[in-house]
Amino acid sequence: MAIGILAAMHDEVADLIDAMTRQSGNQVHRIGMRDYHVGEMDGQPCVVVLARIGKVAAAATAVTLIREFGVSEIVFTGLAGGIGSHVAVGDIVIGDRLVQHDLDARPLFPHHEVPLLGISEFTADLTLGAELKSAAEAFLREDLQSQVPPHSRKSFGIGEPLLHVGMIASGDQFVADVEKAKDILSALPDALAVEMEGAAVAQICFEYAIPCAVFRTISDRADASAHVDFGSFLSDVASHYSSGVLRRFFAARKVYRPQ
Repeated sequence: MAIGILAAMHDEVADLIDAMTRQSGNQVHRIGMRDYHVGEMDGQPCVVVLARIGKVAAAATAVTLIREFGVSEIVFTGLAGGIGSHVAVGDIVIGDRLVQHDLDARPLFPHHEVPLLGISEFTADLTLGAELKSAAEAFLREDLQSQVPPHSRKSFGIGEPLLHVGMIASGDQFVADVEKAKDILSALPDALAVEMEGAAVAQICFEYAIPCAVFRTISDRADASAHVDFGSFLSDVASHYSSGVLRRFFAARKVYRPQ
C-alpha cells in the first residue's frame, strides 16, 4: 500500500519528488488543481503532493489521497512557528496530538471541540511517529552539518537543534504576533508549535481510520520576527530538513521490509 506525503509549500517536497523520479520515475495526476506524483522511494510506493496552505486545502488533498489513490498512511511535513518556551529555530517537532486552535463553536460545543465528533485533539499514529522520530534523530545527528551549510545555520542562529514530541496547534492564521501566540498558549498550554494544516489532515485521517503523522521544522518563534527571512529559511534550511528526514524514513523502511 502507498503512503501519502503532503506539504504546504513547493520547497518542502521538491527534493523528495526529484529523488523519487530518479529512482522509479513518476506519474503525475492532475486533480483539483494539484499534481499528485506517484512513484516509489526505496521500494515503498508513495504519492507526493503539494497540498497548499491552510486547513481546507490540506483536508481536501488528504481526502483525494485516500479516495483516489488508496493511500494507507499519510505524513505531513513543513514549517511551523515555535510556541513552546523551550522550542527554538531549527528544532524539529513531531506531533503526538493535533488540535485546531481557531475552532470555537461555543456555546454549542466546548472550545476546540470538532462539532459532532466529540473530540478536540487528534492523536497521531504511534508507529509512524516512532519511525519519524528515529529518522529525525539520525538526520540531526548525522546529516545536518553536511546538508545545511554553516553560513545558513549561523544566519538563523541554529546551533544544536533538538527534537521534540508533543502537541501541534493548527489554524487558518499565520501567527506573527506575540499577543496572539500568548493567547494560543494560554488556551493550549501543552502546544509546542503552531501551523496551518496538521490538525485538519489529522481529522480527515481519523474519520477515514488512516494512520497519520505530522513533523515540522521550526522556522521562527511565532512572534513579530516570524516573517523575517522566511523564504530564505524555507529554501536554505527547511527544504533540507524535510527531504533529509523523509529520505531517512524511507531508507529505514527498506531495511525492515521483508524481502
